[in-house]
Amino acid sequence: MAEEIIPIPNLSLPQHLFTLISPTLVQLHDNARKQLLEGIKADKMSPYYKLVISAGALTPDSALLESMEKDNEEELKKLDERLAEAEKQEGESEISDALKARANHLTRIGDKERAVAAQKLALEKTPGLGSRIDIVLTLIRLGFFFGDNGLITENLPKAERFIEEGGDWDRRNRLKVYRGLHMISIRQLKAGGALLLDALSTFTATELTTYNDFVALTIIINALTLKRVDLKKRLITAPEVISVLPEIPILGDLLNNLYDCHYAKFFVALATLEQTYLLPSRLLSPHTRYYVREMRILAYSQLLESYRSLTLESLSGAFGVSVEFVDSELSRFIANGRLHCTIDKVHGIVETTRPSLKNAQYDKVIKQGDVLLNSIQRLSKVLY
Repeated sequence: MAEEIIPIPNLSLPQHLFTLISPTLVQLHDNARKQLLEGIKADKMSPYYKLVISAGALTPDSALLESMEKDNEEELKKLDERLAEAEKQEGESEISDALKARANHLTRIGDKERAVAAQKLALEKTPGLGSRIDIVLTLIRLGFFFGDNGLITENLPKAERFIEEGGDWDRRNRLKVYRGLHMISIRQLKAGGALLLDALSTFTATELTTYNDFVALTIIINALTLKRVDLKKRLITAPEVISVLPEIPILGDLLNNLYDCHYAKFFVALATLEQTYLLPSRLLSPHTRYYVREMRILAYSQLLESYRSLTLESLSGAFGVSVEFVDSELSRFIANGRLHCTIDKVHGIVETTRPSLKNAQYDKVIKQGDVLLNSIQRLSKVLY
């Protein structure tokens, strides 16, 4: 059975910091300030406190900083003494435990550089595969905590390799969540959503996020990436989703109105989700404009697939917006090749044009062939 994962560093704190340094989220600042300060005090995070102060998120308190630094120095001294004793008198297992304890202390207080170095040293000296996986997962969490994508991408392949060598069921499922969150952070939403959906019924990675936030994220991402038939089967009727929706009703509105083709209500739900969940999220905020645009394209496509043609007026009525808004949006999406239809402005009609699958495959081969030829030409210049 897997050892219990220590939830360090506290991954709720970067979210509070993000809230505080976002001027548009001023209504959330008081609660975020309180939660951030309480979290820092609880784990005596003096290095992280300095970083937060330098970002202007909290008012400096020299007495608090001095107290935390003193406590951290004393604790680190004890851990160093314990490590020295283990190296002199005890075996490999005890040395490994002492190294892990020291690394975890530095991780808990948010001392990034020393924590990463200490965790890597502990990884070198730790024999057990399960413990090695846990250390690599801690390094990934440090990457999430500090927004260090390089640290994450360096350690995810290590974790995958260790899991393949003999990781247990629990760690294998945890890794799906780690990979899924990373994929979402780099806007690989389809792959990330699939990983989260696979882990939905077996979620245990509470060191990363709360259960409700995990389910909410799974719903948000997969609402965009799943086909309509799978939306019902894998999401809307999933017991895990049904249990959380009463606490986050906006997600129920989004899912059900998209599936039931109530597009005006869907647009309202999407706008509400943008303001209340996407923009305030440290993970999703950079992708908000992309997500909202893609969801609107999805809704337009879903409606247009059912008709050969329909009037701009009926289309605008279905979405609860003005004719001018629909005209402007469709024109942009058609020009970018995202919607397969044409607008007849004289008669106020939108006509769908279903693309030929063979033509699409032909265009794909031509494009990929051009890329390949260009690559070969560049290579030949280097070689000759």
